[in-house]
Amino acid sequence: CTYRQLSMKHHRSLKSLLIISQHWLPVRRIQPRYCSNVANTGVTPRNHKASVDKLKTVLSSGPSFQDFIRGVPVKISDGEFSDKHCYLSEALEMGNSRKVYFETYGCQMNVNDTEIAWSILQRKGYQRTLDLNQVQMSLHFFFCHDREKAEQTIWNRLKELTAMKKKRLKSHTPMKIGILGCMAERLKTELLEREKLVDVLAGPDAYRDLPRLLTVADGGHQVSNVLLSLEETYADIMPVHQAPQGFSAFVSIMRGCDNMCSYCIVPFTRGRERSRPVSSILEEIRMLSDQGVKEVTLLGQNVNSYRDMSGEQFCGSDLTNLSRGFKTAYRTKRGGLRFAHLLDAVSRIDPDMRIRFTSPHPKDFPDEVLHLIAERGNICKQIHLPAQSGSSQVLKAMRRGYTREAYLDLVDNVKRIIPGVSLSSDFISGFCGETEDDHQQTLSLIREVGYNVGFLFAYSMRKKTHAYHRLHDDVPAEVKQWRLEECITVFREEAARVNAAFIGSTQLVLVEGESKRSASDLCGRTDGNMKVIFPKEEVAVQPAESNSAPISAGDYVLVKILSSSSQSLRGRALSHSSLRQHTDEHVATHTQP
Repeated sequence: CTYRQLSMKHHRSLKSLLIISQHWLPVRRIQPRYCSNVANTGVTPRNHKASVDKLKTVLSSGPSFQDFIRGVPVKISDGEFSDKHCYLSEALEMGNSRKVYFETYGCQMNVNDTEIAWSILQRKGYQRTLDLNQVQMSLHFFFCHDREKAEQTIWNRLKELTAMKKKRLKSHTPMKIGILGCMAERLKTELLEREKLVDVLAGPDAYRDLPRLLTVADGGHQVSNVLLSLEETYADIMPVHQAPQGFSAFVSIMRGCDNMCSYCIVPFTRGRERSRPVSSILEEIRMLSDQGVKEVTLLGQNVNSYRDMSGEQFCGSDLTNLSRGFKTAYRTKRGGLRFAHLLDAVSRIDPDMRIRFTSPHPKDFPDEVLHLIAERGNICKQIHLPAQSGSSQVLKAMRRGYTREAYLDLVDNVKRIIPGVSLSSDFISGFCGETEDDHQQTLSLIREVGYNVGFLFAYSMRKKTHAYHRLHDDVPAEVKQWRLEECITVFREEAARVNAAFIGSTQLVLVEGESKRSASDLCGRTDGNMKVIFPKEEVAVQPAESNSAPISAGDYVLVKILSSSSQSLRGRALSHSSLRQHTDEHVATHTQP
């Protein structure tokens, strides 16, 4: 046949098919057709029914769909879905006492993530070791991603570990290197493909997948899961807390951030905001209270934007209240159990347990939150108010949602509602377009507010951020550095002035342990989160009592402040005490006529 003849035959066939299709279109009811080894011409209705019943019997006794997928542990019941992996048995995902080593860098959220990941692996039979030389299975890291210097430290550490890994290739205990957290999500291409330094990558929402990832990596494959989630809060995972001496703990209450500040990569590495159900948080804090924990810090990338939407009773239509003069990059949210409600419930669990929270955004301090902090004796009178800059022009470029004036109004409101409050802040020097006048405005803001503690950094641009795509990093590195140094100098001057006001006062201190500089001294922190150093000696069991007892980590003691610096207070312990007792005495003193 020629090409033309073939085309004509194909055309006729297609035309026939189209005609048949058109012929079937008007048909509204089609008689069922059954396959059989005999023609069905002349079959009576009774014989037809008998043949159909026989066919159904044969089919029911044959293999079903389940026979073809037998062994797959996927189970759907009561509306729940189990994401088991059909190609890995549960036995393969067990740790079988293989040893894992954690090394944590960066913010406190990374520390909390370490506790979550360890809880998941512990359930699967892994063992944790503090000795890198004993690692049998894998090496996991949680990395900081916000600062260039910190990131370079991590790259250098990775090269050291890779060299160690190569030396152990011929041993019976080869080492696997894994990176978990924000850096895993942000630098996945460089880590897996270009540098080829790691075996396992797991983003901040993929810790549940760690047993599978480690099993696949054990087979000699590079493996990763860096998918972000709109729902993951690890609410059902009880972290394995590793706090020193067990007297303090961190509890994650929300994950992600919606603020989209132009310099920040958190929304791209940790995803959108989602809050843990309040019942899960309260359960964990009650457990910590039963264990004797004296201080809990509530954690979140934007901790005071907490909004629990897990219960129908919380899904109202009330708009979220913001600090006066502040706005958001997103539409105002409605409904949900807010941070003030959570803080109220948490503070009622144990009057002898201090409650802190970090890191907040200044926009989420409505008056109801401030009044609650002022009223409750166990909610610390210390607030972190990250300003980032003292210039309204720079704040606009940063997309912070407030002006210098609005920020200072908030500071005045905080000090009015919470007398004696301690303030801390974050500042970035040398952001895109920052002028010398902008820098001077930042210095004047630091002087005007008077912070106890500060976290100051030179700006380092990050990919994916709004600044990376829209702004120009035009401040020279040397200018950034001397502006940073000047900010630090002014900050220390003001902190020294603020701390000097505590000389002669008596502060309730939660003891952390021995001072790093001297084994003969102890150190602890005040309600305002200021470090206090004092001699290690026995003190009265109670004020005005003659019986004495030694001081241990986790004790509350009253300390007379004798001197100060920009970074700490020094004093002498007077007696043991308790948070409840100190609060009651403070209230009684301030209510006397």
